[in-house]
Amino acid sequence: MKQPRSAPEKFDARTIAKSVTVFFVNYVLLFALIFLFILLNSLSEENKGFVQYLQEDLTDLVYLLVSIFILFVIIYFYFLFENRQSLQTAKSIWLIFILLDVSIVVCYFFGFFFNVYSRPVAMLALLALLLLSRRAAIFLNVIFALMMFAIDHFSNFTLTDVNANAAAATPLLTFAAGMVGIYVGSRVKTRVCSFLTGFAVCVPLLIMIACLEYGSGMQLLYAMLFGLEAGICSAVLFMALLPVFEVCFNCITDYRLRELTDHDAPLMRELKERAFGTFNHCIVVAHLAEACAIALNEDTALARAAAYYHDVGKLRQPEFFTENQSGYNPHNELSPELSVDIIRSHAKDGYELIRNRRLPKVLADVALQHHGTMPIKYFYAKALKMTDGEVNMDDFSYPGPKPQTKIAAIIMIADASEAISRSLPDRTPERVESAVREIIQERVDLEQFDECDITMRDLTAIKEAIVNCLTGVYHSRISYPKLKLGRKDAEGGKSNG
Repeated sequence: MKQPRSAPEKFDARTIAKSVTVFFVNYVLLFALIFLFILLNSLSEENKGFVQYLQEDLTDLVYLLVSIFILFVIIYFYFLFENRQSLQTAKSIWLIFILLDVSIVVCYFFGFFFNVYSRPVAMLALLALLLLSRRAAIFLNVIFALMMFAIDHFSNFTLTDVNANAAAATPLLTFAAGMVGIYVGSRVKTRVCSFLTGFAVCVPLLIMIACLEYGSGMQLLYAMLFGLEAGICSAVLFMALLPVFEVCFNCITDYRLRELTDHDAPLMRELKERAFGTFNHCIVVAHLAEACAIALNEDTALARAAAYYHDVGKLRQPEFFTENQSGYNPHNELSPELSVDIIRSHAKDGYELIRNRRLPKVLADVALQHHGTMPIKYFYAKALKMTDGEVNMDDFSYPGPKPQTKIAAIIMIADASEAISRSLPDRTPERVESAVREIIQERVDLEQFDECDITMRDLTAIKEAIVNCLTGVYHSRISYPKLKLGRKDAEGGKSNG
């Protein structure tokens, strides 16, 4: 899936020092892990002992140490120039290296206990595709292939001697399987298809194994079976580990977004029970946001989830919001200043509620940003009448921040458009188009989109998508005749008149 972009954060010397420190810690841990592999290999009867390895192959160990260090430096500079946001927090850096560590450990044990061809070499690529991005997955797949090659060649991993050609072909085997997994997996939307991705991964493995082991008789058959197992295990382990990474690192994937937008998700169920009007409003906004995301080629699953959760802050005091009221309005007994404090607090309350439930931060950011710094016009006008026009508009405005991403901008427009469409006495396409255009123009005039990378062409596409959806939702119907039918009418009997 497309990973959501957020506002650029300050990347100063302190952040650089912090990220370099985390990188160095991960380097030490990874090499300690490889050192453990060497120690375990030394316990094998057909292998030389650990002390003998250090005496005879110290140069190989140093070369392995340097080569892994060089790969770590390459990783750092890649993310520094291509995706600096990944270096902002230690957690995001740990995610990258735990993916590498887990993949290396899994491949080591499959190679040690089974066969060098049985290693699930595409697992890292599939995990990185969902947890990071397709570009990062391709890059890490290349790094992983080179790391596996270095470990095979410059440690005492002697099981590759059984299949001598496999060691030389490790980079190509790993790279090809991972790339097939990335390109097939990027089009997968269900867990069943994710499992079937394993069979696609098998194709390059089987082709290369057949070429490498051609003419070796039964050894070729065994190698082909291990290659089939490697592809299937890549998909199975990917599906097993993905939820663990989603929970531990609070990552966003299409699968998790679908779970969050299920009506039985905890917050959705609570919203449905305590603020049914807000729940229905969020459903319609999600419909509008999804159409806008399609028009802008943004992540539709993320847009839908952001719309579902953008107003969950109203759970704190649902009775103060119009859509949840049934006749009685408590704002009639409050001053405009107090009413504004209650209304605008739902953005911050939504942010805190989402973060407290350990849901993805991007959903909390949209909940906080979807009103930007817009004034709450109803209570501002009410205050003007009560004070003869001496009112500071900032005191009746949302505190912000303004939308930082296109998704947040889409939710801002869709939210206001859905709300105003309910108040229109005439919902013809022309009237709806005029109302949505005014909403967008008002926010442009108030500079609400200055901090996100949305363009006027994008705003036009959003307007057209929302108008099409709203005119479909609130389409006109014929007037039904006022006839009261009884049982005889339904059975074809005599009419009552």
